[in-house]
Amino acid sequence: MSEVNQVEKQGLDIMDIMQRIPHRFPMLLVDKIIEEEPMKRIVGIKNVTINEGFFQGHYPGHPIMPGVLIIEAMAQTLGVLILKEVPAGHVPYFTSIRSAKFRGPVRPGDQLRMEMEVDKVKGGGMMMTAIGKAYVDGKMICEAELMFAIIKL
Repeated sequence: MSEVNQVEKQGLDIMDIMQRIPHRFPMLLVDKIIEEEPMKRIVGIKNVTINEGFFQGHYPGHPIMPGVLIIEAMAQTLGVLILKEVPAGHVPYFTSIRSAKFRGPVRPGDQLRMEMEVDKVKGGGMMMTAIGKAYVDGKMICEAELMFAIIKL
């Protein structure tokens, strides 16, 4: 069975995700991986709940997920993909975010689906560009081009 089919069938749960990326509560913004094709494509899920700390102040009476955290959730989803392939002790750092567009709100109770595709890899795999899209109920709510450098800690 190919790796992409195996992940599609079984998925990666939160414990698997925490083995790959260094983020922890309250900054861990990916709950599950449902598709993965090594160094090409990954699809992650964030179940957005009213218990998220940012909803206390963004905005009282009209809670919406901050756009910067939607981008961060997309980046963490990509991190699950790329940190499997880079040497231990390395992490991805943003170098640029381009063409970010927000097309709708993410509210408590929504399931955020992040689809990330690696676009370019340079510097022996230590620099990369990815195209990301995020959806709620099949409607695209965010898209962006994310650039990263893989940095040794």
